[in-house]
Amino acid sequence: MTRVSDTQDGPVVISKEGLPGWLDPVVRVVETVEPLELSRFLPPENGAGRQSAVLILFGEGERGPELLLMERASSLRSHAGQPSFPGGALDPEDGDPQADGPLRAALREAEEETGLDPSGVQLFGVLPKLYIPVSGFVVTSVLGWWREPSPVDVVDPNETARVFTVPVADLTNPDNRATTVHPSGHRGPAFLVESALVWGFTAGIIDRLLHFSGWEQPWDRGKQVPLDWRS
Repeated sequence: MTRVSDTQDGPVVISKEGLPGWLDPVVRVVETVEPLELSRFLPPENGAGRQSAVLILFGEGERGPELLLMERASSLRSHAGQPSFPGGALDPEDGDPQADGPLRAALREAEEETGLDPSGVQLFGVLPKLYIPVSGFVVTSVLGWWREPSPVDVVDPNETARVFTVPVADLTNPDNRATTVHPSGHRGPAFLVESALVWGFTAGIIDRLLHFSGWEQPWDRGKQVPLDWRS
């Protein structure tokens, strides 16, 4: 069985071997989804944009499959207080952005932000690169299976407000779904879970994964919540 055992020496590998059966629909999404099925914002053809990566980490908790999320500190200049996947910009030491650089970056950022032990993570796929126009980031979403869970918590309160997991059952629950309307007029999916409003890029990716995996349940798209929603 191939797992990520070291993020510093040797290549970081991807393996689908030994994954739990409930992840099969997600694996199929990774293998078949097209970029425009995930977002209309694709990387600029001229190569502009800062390369970054996020870790979409699936685990299994007391209530079944779950995702690891974090809430960014309210003092940050960008995305303050916004729930997100662990992740950030690639550093030079992460290596080639067109090879395993995004894999290394996703694991490194997750470790720095949540204290996650990368050796317990099995990476099993990468989604097509997407673009976030407001920040100029070209984002690679790296998917992983939390084969050997490790304690996670806030590492630097100046960057992270909290670290939490969300059961997939809560994400698929129609009562927890809504639509947000950005001041710019952009509408997007949102999730009201764990006393948080998950929206933006993170919610968009979760929405598409649920949809194409067949996990999505019918929900009221006319239900709107403001971005300053608080439970």
